[in-house]
Amino acid sequence: MEIAGYTAMWTRPDTGDCPVSYPVPTYSAVKAIFESVHFGFKTIVKPTKVEICSPVQYNSYHTNYGGPLRKGESVKSGDGYQMLATVLIDVCYRLYADVEMNCHMEYDAKRCGWAKNPAKPFDQTLNWDKKTTSPAHAYQAIFQRRLKRGQCFVVPCLGWKEFTPSYFGEFRKETRVQEDFSTAIPSLLRQVFPDGCFSELRYVYNQNVTVKNGVLLFNQTEGRNA
Repeated sequence: MEIAGYTAMWTRPDTGDCPVSYPVPTYSAVKAIFESVHFGFKTIVKPTKVEICSPVQYNSYHTNYGGPLRKGESVKSGDGYQMLATVLIDVCYRLYADVEMNCHMEYDAKRCGWAKNPAKPFDQTLNWDKKTTSPAHAYQAIFQRRLKRGQCFVVPCLGWKEFTPSYFGEFRKETRVQEDFSTAIPSLLRQVFPDGCFSELRYVYNQNVTVKNGVLLFNQTEGRNA
């Protein structure tokens, strides 16, 4: 699929309270974008490649943060925290992924608690998955149909929720890969919950990642725990 937007933020965890974006989306971000178009318990989306299709441009971004990480007195008084971030602007990517069957669907459903008290959308997803004999093929067919219609499971975002896309869908003919862009990333966050939904927090990174001629391959190195 292709996705574009005016602003994107692929946060580097080592940049602290003034976060800076990676030049490319992370593995988990790409996975989430695919699953925002179509989600199923019986399939696992495994991102394989990102193509950068616009010049990499950084810009300063200010926002008023009102979440739980503020100081105690700020929470009590209802004051926000003005946060400075370094984001990407005018982004465009082509995203690739493989889809495989999830052999642990029933276990994942029980661990998430949806087997006993499922939320309605997930209940419908589970019931549909149980009737499917070829879930990976079905996922691909439904995914492509939704892309053509502009439909999604939830609205995709470019990192932060407020950064919604200006376009997501099939590849556009005018889109071109930025073959003049290459860089090295010493440590690229891969996943925060690699063991599935409602699992324990576990940071996994890819080390010594290279972006060559505008292309990032996710299978360069195995993920390592933080």
